[in-house]
Amino acid sequence: MTVAVCDTGDLNSIKKFTPRDATTNPSLITAAAQMPEYADVVDGALAWAAKQAAGDETRTIALALDRLAIEFGLRILQIVPGRVSTEVDARLSFDTKATIDKGRYLIAQYEAAGADRSRVLIKIAATWEGIRAAEVLEREGIHCNLTLLFGMHQAVACAEAGVRLISPFVGRILDWHKKASGKDSYPPTEDPGVVSVTQIYNYYKRHGYQTEVMGASFRNLGEIIELAGCDLLTIAPNFLAELQSTEGTLVKKLDALAAEKMDIPKIHMSEAAFITAHAADLMAYEKLAEGISGFSKAIVALEKLLTERHAKVGQARAFFRACDLDGDGFITAKDWAGSAAVFTALDADGDGKITPDELASGLGAPFVLSRA
Repeated sequence: MTVAVCDTGDLNSIKKFTPRDATTNPSLITAAAQMPEYADVVDGALAWAAKQAAGDETRTIALALDRLAIEFGLRILQIVPGRVSTEVDARLSFDTKATIDKGRYLIAQYEAAGADRSRVLIKIAATWEGIRAAEVLEREGIHCNLTLLFGMHQAVACAEAGVRLISPFVGRILDWHKKASGKDSYPPTEDPGVVSVTQIYNYYKRHGYQTEVMGASFRNLGEIIELAGCDLLTIAPNFLAELQSTEGTLVKKLDALAAEKMDIPKIHMSEAAFITAHAADLMAYEKLAEGISGFSKAIVALEKLLTERHAKVGQARAFFRACDLDGDGFITAKDWAGSAAVFTALDADGDGKITPDELASGLGAPFVLSRA
């Protein structure tokens, strides 16, 4: 009925549920980057960026931001048979040219690493500027996933731009309506997020658009079940686990053939019409702004994390070089100026030599110093 997509940066969860595709966003990447088991992914991104930046610390962090997303994406592509979505910096959401440039850059990096561009979706916020950028990228064979989509005006503009896929946010739509109405919950069939995605799906199928609809951001299992039949659904690991353990009959709720027969007027979305519709849709207006702000904050947090870790490895590297008196790539007892007990503790394999890796591990800096 529906292609299952895993919404996470946790590689272990993707391995567990074996979805066809996987999606990430800045918040998920930031969370994954702080997990000890992915220290090597962060290491690789920082080491690569430092080499490219040639000593420019600011540029190192900027390059590492993109590279980290790509490093996770490359590992995800080794697990899933389909596609991975990698997000453009949310701070570029209202800059068409910068978004185009970033999309081209990300694809170039994937291709340089041996990935086929057909397996990568460039994830862009569904602002008018972002949609225009996606239109250009799609013409170049760079496929896009338009995210933070909350209103029909955004969906129509994306379809007319020839975007490959959209991600309407079911749960965030529900959040807004619960707050606005004071209701604690909605029945699945009346869930505002479910209703919105259903309307978009039917509109696309009625008018023959090839843009794929991927429901996202779920708050409960009922929303997912109610959208069975949607082209794709990107689902967090906790809900995938719940679905896996749930018994029952899954009924197909969305049907392309049925939608083709519906009486749904076609809409044209000019820039003026988009701006007017967006201003009139308070939910979409607020949630898009909130989403861009949230993802931007996640990127700032990730920048801080990378900066701190890069500084830490720099300190460890300088310490190693200061101690390696003869420059042979090892610190021996003869080189060591500290206590014998500390030397013994750092010499993990007891061979009488402290390697860069052993020093890094002993100092709590999980970086491979010899990479830089």
